[in-house]
Amino acid sequence: MYIGFDYGTANCSVAVMQGDQPELVALEKGNPYIPSTICAPTRESVSEDLFRFRDIQPSGDIGERLLRRSIAFNKEEDIRLEQDDVHYGEGALNTYLQEPGEVYYVKSPKSFLGASGLHENQLSFFEDLVCSMMANIKHQAESQLEQTIHQAVIGRPINFHGRGGEAANKQAISILSSAAKRAGFQDVQFQYEPVAAGLEYEASLTKDMTVLVVDIGGGTTDCSLIQMGPSYRTLSDRSASLLSHSGQRVGGNDLDIYLAFKRLMPAFGLGSKATSGIDMPITQFWNPIAINNVEAQKSFYARQNLADLKTLQKMAQDPSKLSRLLQVYFDTLGHHLVRKAEEAKIALSDNQHFAAKLAHLSDAIEIDISQSQMIEAIDSPKSKMIELVKEAVQRGQTQPDAIFMTGGSARSPILRDAVQQVLPNVPVIGGNYFGSVTAGLARWAQTCYA
Repeated sequence: MYIGFDYGTANCSVAVMQGDQPELVALEKGNPYIPSTICAPTRESVSEDLFRFRDIQPSGDIGERLLRRSIAFNKEEDIRLEQDDVHYGEGALNTYLQEPGEVYYVKSPKSFLGASGLHENQLSFFEDLVCSMMANIKHQAESQLEQTIHQAVIGRPINFHGRGGEAANKQAISILSSAAKRAGFQDVQFQYEPVAAGLEYEASLTKDMTVLVVDIGGGTTDCSLIQMGPSYRTLSDRSASLLSHSGQRVGGNDLDIYLAFKRLMPAFGLGSKATSGIDMPITQFWNPIAINNVEAQKSFYARQNLADLKTLQKMAQDPSKLSRLLQVYFDTLGHHLVRKAEEAKIALSDNQHFAAKLAHLSDAIEIDISQSQMIEAIDSPKSKMIELVKEAVQRGQTQPDAIFMTGGSARSPILRDAVQQVLPNVPVIGGNYFGSVTAGLARWAQTCYA
């Protein structure tokens, strides 16, 4: 059996073809979308769980060394891993929110896959993370379908990391391919996510058109200018109809991070001064919430950074704010702050004000954010997204007949208006913001495997 598999930055989903129509499969409590999150008692528990409870062997010599170290660490810390100690999706998020400082939690491992400067142990560990999530999704889908899944077309962004170029893309695809094979998929192929979304939109067309697909996901924004319609629908090779691509690692997560930085982090000392009059270092407020940046997270939560944070508190004109930053360090609250910013972003799409309640702090606080403040905070990542829209049209040297917007962040009226301003006379069409890519991947899987 074959599936379309959207291993997304924000959510994961799976679709199968029922006749000539794709159908999404329930993965978590009847929901076809499972958040791209994983939570375990310790970082080391992920690798041990794969081996001990899922019968998934480590990947090569490096993977074996990682597994041995993981088992030794948990034993030394007297952590006895039990079946179902590793959680996924909403279950992972709920476990983290209950005791943020007591568990290992990752949101959006896909964001790390093309990062530069990763050593072989990090690459092996990220493969274990992805494999664990994929194995869970495959198991859940097979339970619903009552069939074994052997083949999958997996979605991929145009570029996993803008700065890494093709080397970063190859690294990410290698991790995804190996993780999928270890998770039990016998044959895996990849398709660009905006192309997949375009295939789903194409199924509704009654005439040929040139369509600009704008896919604004959690981690990346990808644009494809595609010729599509009845004349193209049955082709197994679509390369000639793909006029241009553009893509970069900037997505919904970046909007959340920028909003958290600009509107929440001042309560933790951003913009404040030391008693000497010197500004507090910006990186100490950016790194804890840069949840899609491996080095930023590593730098902030490093043991040696604790001394620097304590020194900043002693030097601060307002030490109470730096006390909150220390609590972020001790309780690993970076993900919690970004989640609060995400809630604010969603609410402010339709409301003028939102009160962000930070309840996990010892001095629980409430921060009011206005819609205009939110718009100002996300201007930098929004501008990058709009440049990608322009780039795709310029490269294709063709004006589109329509713009098809998909991806969770494409629901934002702010982003939709910004895209419309670039191409004011081209209609903007929205589909299933979360499911278009998955459905299109299932359609392409049918082309590949049926």
